[in-house]
Amino acid sequence: MLSKSWRLSIVPALLLMLSPTLSSAQVNVSVSIAPPELPVYDQPPLPGDGYLWSPGYWAWGDDIQDYYWVPGTWVEAPQPGYLWTPGYWAANGAVFVWNAGYWGPQVGFYGGVNYGFGYGGRGYEGGYWQDGHLFYNRAVINVGSVHVTNVYNKTVVNNISVTRVSFNGGNGGVRAEPTAAEAAAARGPHVEATSAQRQQVETARGNPQLRASNNHGRPPVAATPRAGNFSNPVPARNAAAPARNATVGAEHPAGGAERPAPQPRLSTPRPAPEANTGARDIAAPQAHAAPVNPPRPAAVVEPGREPEHTQAPKPAPKPQVRPAPKPAEHPAEHPAEHPQENEHH
Repeated sequence: MLSKSWRLSIVPALLLMLSPTLSSAQVNVSVSIAPPELPVYDQPPLPGDGYLWSPGYWAWGDDIQDYYWVPGTWVEAPQPGYLWTPGYWAANGAVFVWNAGYWGPQVGFYGGVNYGFGYGGRGYEGGYWQDGHLFYNRAVINVGSVHVTNVYNKTVVNNISVTRVSFNGGNGGVRAEPTAAEAAAARGPHVEATSAQRQQVETARGNPQLRASNNHGRPPVAATPRAGNFSNPVPARNAAAPARNATVGAEHPAGGAERPAPQPRLSTPRPAPEANTGARDIAAPQAHAAPVNPPRPAAVVEPGREPEHTQAPKPAPKPQVRPAPKPAEHPAEHPAEHPQENEHH
């Protein structure tokens, strides 16, 4: 029994010793589905001196059987002089293997994946340590309004084709191999992710909106100001992600129900203004008839009878109207006589 238990414990250790790259990278996950492309997002401003950028990446959850996005964030280095080597996915035959990131004096190999913000596929161009202080490259990272005096500007020319591919090797993956310096960094002293970084992962895993099946590769929380702090998050640059999530998430059907509600509201007033505009268009040429909109039906039925009946109870209008036509009839006879006389002449 002791020999069996010894063999079971020593064999994995021997395998890790025979493969220094795997032991340093801490391979712990393998998936048969390729990770989604990296989303495009903006970097939140630097929160203070001593923070390093940890780029976002797609992680796999066995419990949820899906990829989920771990937002990029600012992290305090575990000790002065240590830099972060991001983790990366690598194709290995029919599966994709996750190589976890680590802290160390030098940046190691991270699959050639272009995570951005100084991680262009090789090394880190966002800053460096000197005399126990971090110097930040303002041309690469978002320094923001924080009071940091140790800054510099260095333009980074990336000769590698910029893609959003999130894995190394395989079909469609990044073609990159570790250099001698990167391999030495992997074999050198390093430490695992900090507790704040692990909290970032756990918080992301518990958020259904960060799952690839829900956000379709466009996470609504792409970056956070600090590790483990999801307040004031930065969404993916393409804002269509929340709208698409609305059809999937449980919270968004209510939002979808709100959208049809305003539609009937907009449709009900639309016929009303159309009728009003139509009436206004008709009334526009008739400038004098416009103020008399209510009596238009009486004006349309202008036989003179309806106004007489309506005005019949009023004695004043009747005598005023009747004498007017009477004198009109007498002068009508005289002009008729005059033309007859002219004809005779």
